Amino acid sequence: MATPTETDIKTMSFEAALKELETIVDRLEKGDVELEASILIYERGEALRAHCDGLLRQAEARVEKITLNQNGEPTGAEPLDVED
Repeated sequence: MATPTETDIKTMSFEAALKELETIVDRLEKGDVELEASILIYERGEALRAHCDGLLRQAEARVEKITLNQNGEPTGAEPLDVED
C-alpha cells in the first residue's frame, strides 16, 4: 500500500516534482543536513526522479509524427519511434 508521501508524488505535475527534486539535490549537495534527514530526503528524491521519468515516458508515447504525401501535404499521423 502506498504511503501518503508516495501518493502525493503520484499526483504531482512534472514541473512541481522537478522543482522539489532540485531543492532536495541542492540541500544534499550543501551537506548541512543530518544523516537521518539526508536518507529520508534522498529516498523522496529517488521517488520524485522515478515519477518525473514516468511522466516523460508517457509524454513521449503520446507524441506523434506527422506523415506527409509526395507533395509535402499532411496525410495523418503515426506514433513516434521512441528508443527505450
